[in-house]
Amino acid sequence: MSKAISIFDTTLRDGTQGEGVSLSADDKLKIAKKLDDLGVHYIEGGIPGSNTKDIEFFKRVKELNLNAKVVAFGSTRRKGSVASEDANLKRMIESGAQAATLVGKSWDFHVHTALQTTLEENLSMIYDSIAYLKQNGMEVIFDAEHFFDGFKHNPEYAQAVLTRAHEAGADWLVMCDTNGGTMPNEVHEIVSTLRGCLPHAHLGIHTHNDCELAVANTLSAVQAGARQVQGTMNGYGERCGNANLASIIPNLQLKLGYECVTKDSMRQLTNAARYVSEIANVNMPINQPYVGNAAFAHKGGIHVSAILRDSRTYEHIVPELVGNKQRVLVSELAGQSNIVSKAQELGLEFDPSSANSRQIIEKIKDLEHQGYQFEGADASLELLIREANGDMKELFTFESFKMLVEKTAGKSVVSEAFVKVNIAGTSAYTAAEGNGPVNALDNALRKALVQYFPSLANMHLSDYKVRVLDEKDATAAKVRVLIESKNTENTWNTVGVSENVIEASWEALVHSFRYALLQEKLQDEPGILPIPAHGLSNH
Repeated sequence: MSKAISIFDTTLRDGTQGEGVSLSADDKLKIAKKLDDLGVHYIEGGIPGSNTKDIEFFKRVKELNLNAKVVAFGSTRRKGSVASEDANLKRMIESGAQAATLVGKSWDFHVHTALQTTLEENLSMIYDSIAYLKQNGMEVIFDAEHFFDGFKHNPEYAQAVLTRAHEAGADWLVMCDTNGGTMPNEVHEIVSTLRGCLPHAHLGIHTHNDCELAVANTLSAVQAGARQVQGTMNGYGERCGNANLASIIPNLQLKLGYECVTKDSMRQLTNAARYVSEIANVNMPINQPYVGNAAFAHKGGIHVSAILRDSRTYEHIVPELVGNKQRVLVSELAGQSNIVSKAQELGLEFDPSSANSRQIIEKIKDLEHQGYQFEGADASLELLIREANGDMKELFTFESFKMLVEKTAGKSVVSEAFVKVNIAGTSAYTAAEGNGPVNALDNALRKALVQYFPSLANMHLSDYKVRVLDEKDATAAKVRVLIESKNTENTWNTVGVSENVIEASWEALVHSFRYALLQEKLQDEPGILPIPAHGLSNH
């Protein structure tokens, strides 16, 4: 049996049914291009004619000239009607999509309760709809909704649904665990049964994650004979989500030996997953397997000491295979091997026995004691190590900032920040408003710097966390601020600590901008990197 697997992405349709996920037509087109670059075989774009966004998507997606097949989604004809007169089926044909996903009922309970029709009429609805789409030149993927529940309740009828779809000419028969309640052993057994009953049919699998088994069930189905897997990037989808393609693809290809995408495409997996997360404006869990920021992160000193000798000691794959990278987290719990590893990662000479290196280690431990937390602020740590190594020069220096917060009865609070920095010997003084003090400071600092460093316009704050460190001190307590920032390619985290939340936020904010400049290499002179002029180096 062929080891090639067809990857069917439904992020743009099923994924958008997840809570908090909303994509514009432009968003959908951007994601479609990224998915195509990743090498998926099918991209389900939505329901033609159901809303203006999907209408626009199907119209404009043709201009992208994708290698993947664009798929339109719809359901079978209505009961008691004729397929050729069904408006839904007509819109699928008129969409210009090369393929159609047609969903039909395979659980007798749903036929009687949801459709309120007979079992035989449901079979006719499936046959007629598929045959009509095939007559109009479309590839048809038949999604048998609630298939596993239906099979467990009435196996003869569930099998009859797939048989009738196959007879009508469906190119793929996809078994759906719509409620997400099936166990992996059940999936394997049922798919194996269907494989024997329909030996010439192309079978697929579509699972949901209500028991956190969507990926496991997908792998089980493939091992039983399914050759198309349907899922979404990062597992977006209704309720608990769909099967996560960012986990399925590497599991199938790197662990089980199936062929999903090219090796070069596999190295784009992390970038694609994070890109989709950014466009969808949904924070990716840092511990997401394979592509998460912590997927290959190490904190314990024993772990770090071991991976410095051989990464296989605590990593199940080479991170670069999926476009991710190894990270070493530095904290007061870790030994000097963590800092040595971090310096090596940066390409810096770092002899732990030297006086300078010992000074850095002691400084980091002292800062941790003050409340800094570098395991969640890699960017601040990198700036600190580079500074201590004499590897940076100033690009701008902090002079002052002022804040104005005004609340008028019946109106929203207005925050305004005034920032003064020195850039190449010239003072820049700017003012900006924001929906809060930190946002106002961010806007004012960006306004001052962007005329000198244009690429800063592409970065933004994506997360902001404040933690009180000494609760017993009440309002006088020291606070730690962690800021996550992003641009089109990277995500980084910075930290600030102070008794004043605005000052702690400012410190983390300044480090975020400096790190962006470091990464973008905007400075004119080679080897000149931004040094923290206000922040960790002053403590």
